[in-house]
Amino acid sequence: MFLLGIDIGGTKCAVVLGKPRNEIDPTKDEIDIIDKIKFPTIKGVDIVISKLFEAVKNMLNKHQLETSQIAMMGINCGGPLNSRDGIILSPPNLIGWINIPIVKIFFDKFGIPCKLQNDAKAGALAEWLYGAGKGYSNVMFITFGTGFGSGLILDNKLYLGTNDMAGEVGHLRMEPYGPVGFGKAGSLEGFCSGGGIAQLAKAKVLEKLQLGESVSFCKNMEELETLNAKIVGDAAEAGDALALEIYEISGTYLGKGLSLFIDILNPQVIIIGSIFARSRDILWPHAKKVIEKETISHARAVCKVVPAGLGERIGDLEALSIAAYELMEGK
Repeated sequence: MFLLGIDIGGTKCAVVLGKPRNEIDPTKDEIDIIDKIKFPTIKGVDIVISKLFEAVKNMLNKHQLETSQIAMMGINCGGPLNSRDGIILSPPNLIGWINIPIVKIFFDKFGIPCKLQNDAKAGALAEWLYGAGKGYSNVMFITFGTGFGSGLILDNKLYLGTNDMAGEVGHLRMEPYGPVGFGKAGSLEGFCSGGGIAQLAKAKVLEKLQLGESVSFCKNMEELETLNAKIVGDAAEAGDALALEIYEISGTYLGKGLSLFIDILNPQVIIIGSIFARSRDILWPHAKKVIEKETISHARAVCKVVPAGLGERIGDLEALSIAAYELMEGK
């Protein structure tokens, strides 16, 4: 048994070939990554799909595989999308990808069963099946990177909501005003994302520079334009007081958001990736303080908050996890 993963992203696309160690139930053990082909995402839906077709053919030919040996294909793409009908609706990072019946397109071409899912839900599946969520039945996975979204595993099932919109937690408004994320000022994504941390930093640094004060990680107005979360994070790790203040703000709002999720969903584990995984030491103490104050004690007592466990491997496993999960759900 082999699985194929198709990753369609705003900057790059990839085709991944995987082989489950447990062929009876591929969700029960690791998937070994056999090979990967990636290329930059080019403008034009037809061009990208054509290149994905070519990559799949090359992958099968290289490993001397017939399409009948591929049990399932998982397609991972940013939302919004319709996972039930396999249609990419209109992702903001994929200009022109409007109402694309991607599952039908790939099935008609290769005859391989396909399933489409968005990247946050695919990340939840990967961490639940093979990462920090393994062994739990109620899991929340949060992306804390370019954006802030989540995927939910409830009672051992991927929860989609009525029309695939479950888990869009970055849209929650935390304050009337504040950094902009998810198209909303003061949103949770505004406070807890790479772009949001950069906005917080630029506002704080601008105050200092206009008052004639020096900032170790941003010396002038030109550097202000290129300020990002990594620069601020590195300065915070080195002990810079202003950078630590910025991360304290982000960590505090992270705690406010997590408190809501703990009380509403009662999960066993919340897994947070990207920036949180890299900067846990400077974010978590502030988030933890809020959680201890705000949450119901019985819900808090059974919930762990941990960094993502798959690290850089998650990108390869997301689309394959969609395939593995769909394969077992269909049995």
